[in-house]
Amino acid sequence: MYGAILGDIIGSPYEFDRGAKIKTFPLFIDKSRFTDDTVMAVAVADALLYAGNDAGKDKVCSAVASSMQHWGGKYPKAGYGGKFREWLKEKEPKPYGSFGNGSAMRVSSVGWLYNSMERTREFARWTAEVTHNHPEGIRGAESVASAIYLARTGESKEAIKKYVEDEFSYNLSRTLKEIRPAYHMDVTCQGSVPEAIIAFLESTDFEDAVRNAVSIGGDTDTTACIAGSIAEAYYGLTPAMENECLERIPDKMKTVLRRFDCARGKTIQGEPIIEAALLRYRRDNSS
Repeated sequence: MYGAILGDIIGSPYEFDRGAKIKTFPLFIDKSRFTDDTVMAVAVADALLYAGNDAGKDKVCSAVASSMQHWGGKYPKAGYGGKFREWLKEKEPKPYGSFGNGSAMRVSSVGWLYNSMERTREFARWTAEVTHNHPEGIRGAESVASAIYLARTGESKEAIKKYVEDEFSYNLSRTLKEIRPAYHMDVTCQGSVPEAIIAFLESTDFEDAVRNAVSIGGDTDTTACIAGSIAEAYYGLTPAMENECLERIPDKMKTVLRRFDCARGKTIQGEPIIEAALLRYRRDNSS
């Protein structure tokens, strides 16, 4: 969650290829702000915390749709796409076959809240289907939630890459160096989720993952949001970076994040997330 929000904020000034496709840029400038990616990520987390871990599809979908409309109404100018903006105002909102990357940028909480891959993918699918019921929209959400789940449970990058390639048929063998020259604005899941995952796979730490995502250009707030969500689960965040996130969002969003922290067992505010790194250390050094 924190990683997704930070990625969104850091990437926001460079969306629509406004950056120079380089990694050496200031992380935060005057134009850095949260966008619809953050609003909807918080909305989904809020809905899932309300629904509970044992909820079924109908309850989850109803809660997610209601929460997204509620939070979207609070921040109507956050940068929503045209169809989604109309969906936010509908009295009886229905899915509209989208395969945009909105389903993937809002799914980060799912990767943390459930204790099995089966449940993680199931909840990811449900959060997508309320709007993005196209197979590509669902694939984008499930792949990102799966990568977060694997990262936070201590799996290696090699294992994450193999799982995503095998289960979702994304081509993750490309490099950022190959992608960067011709890459442009692409708001589809199939045209941005693999690139965001590659940005994580090539990274050395959380900040590097976000810089990687921004450096390819295009829909930088969303690709950085997705890359950041996986990188947080893999590397953890420093207290300084976590505090940077909290200082840049409204108090009502902070409240959801605190509830989210409690739900996933992170009870000491400001403590770096070290569980995944510890799991990897134990596995790699076991006899």
